[in-house]
Amino acid sequence: MSKLYDTDAPACYPLMHRSYPHHLNGDDMDIEAAKKLCRSFPGSTEDIKWGADLVFSVGGKMFAVTGNAVPAEGISFKVDDHRFLELTDRPGFVPSPYLARAKWVRVSADAPLGEIEAAELLKRSWELVFGKLTKKLQGEILAAADA
Repeated sequence: MSKLYDTDAPACYPLMHRSYPHHLNGDDMDIEAAKKLCRSFPGSTEDIKWGADLVFSVGGKMFAVTGNAVPAEGISFKVDDHRFLELTDRPGFVPSPYLARAKWVRVSADAPLGEIEAAELLKRSWELVFGKLTKKLQGEILAAADA
């Protein structure tokens, strides 16, 4: 599992925010880079659902959704329950329509979210969904990724 918190962050940041102070972490989110990252996760598949939404899944379960248009207006993904309110209080983040009850957020393309934090959030979304798959399916996905 990846390191979720950067212990080298300034001590003045609370632990929850220490991983990536968003105002110190680069420019707006690059949705095209986010799509490329989603494609790189083990077992990741993509397809178009609901007419115009590009959906990234692992084991048949969604972990990220964005528009298929270029440039996309934003991206939605699952977050840890304890981070949901924190993230939706930030500029550019809103509860994801239709999926907020499952702790999904939508991030606009112009949100102040740097590439490092965006990558960690997307990776965590994949981990959350992957972790809910059966052990058998997890093993098959990981074995296929190692092959």
